[in-house]
Amino acid sequence: MILTYIIVACLVGSTLSALLAAFVAWRVQPRLIPLFVSYAVGALLGVVFLDLLPHIFEQTTHYHAAAGWLLVGILAFFVLEKLVLWRHNHDHAGAAEAAIAQSHGQGHAGHGHAHAGHGHAHETGPTTSAWMIIIGDGFHNFTDGLAIAAAFMADVRIGVVTSIAIIAHELPQELGDFLVLIHSGFSRRRALFWNVMSSFATLLGALLAYAMLVSLSDYAIMFLCFAASSMIYVAIADLIPGLHKRSTLTDSAQQISLIGAGVASIWMVHLFV
Repeated sequence: MILTYIIVACLVGSTLSALLAAFVAWRVQPRLIPLFVSYAVGALLGVVFLDLLPHIFEQTTHYHAAAGWLLVGILAFFVLEKLVLWRHNHDHAGAAEAAIAQSHGQGHAGHGHAHAGHGHAHETGPTTSAWMIIIGDGFHNFTDGLAIAAAFMADVRIGVVTSIAIIAHELPQELGDFLVLIHSGFSRRRALFWNVMSSFATLLGALLAYAMLVSLSDYAIMFLCFAASSMIYVAIADLIPGLHKRSTLTDSAQQISLIGAGVASIWMVHLFV
């Protein structure tokens, strides 16, 4: 039954978030996206501090080791994100250099071709970044699958609230990815297709984690620590900095209210599931 719960949570959660993101992208105004992000921050932090961390420290007497694995997880996600960003910037730089070199080889019409070359670099850049977004999203979904499997194998209730939190943060992420893919030249159908394809990495990560945890049950706490650290990192490092870009009193009040709503929703599930 645990494996069934994991598969259902991954399929429903990943495909639902991708389809909802596409539906919202067709209808919602971009200025409303931060509202989803604020709620996602609260949901992620609610799961970590109301469910995952209490469960981790209830199930182990090695408190220092658990805290160490949390730290390792946060630093590991920082390094992995750095690698993705480095690759993204490297591809942009390579495209720009190629365009400049091509424009300088066009003789006396260099100025006009330089302008065209700049346009070519701009065209190549978004296409490259679109594929990097797809790859990065797939990896992110893979780690979400690891978190879902580890949570369900620890406790079904924790698995449920973890899945809810992941869906909550996947919706604004998938929505943002969908809009970027369209901006990069993808058609809406193609953007939806690749969003859904990358979402299946959630199931792949969950099945891998399930297979590993069955044979490595002594390391279940370590997996839960990585699940918690991934949620902390996404909320603190990826989502909250974007909220600070909207710092008016009205925006701040909305953000605080929605973060509180995200925490409250996880608390409600914690009470009644």
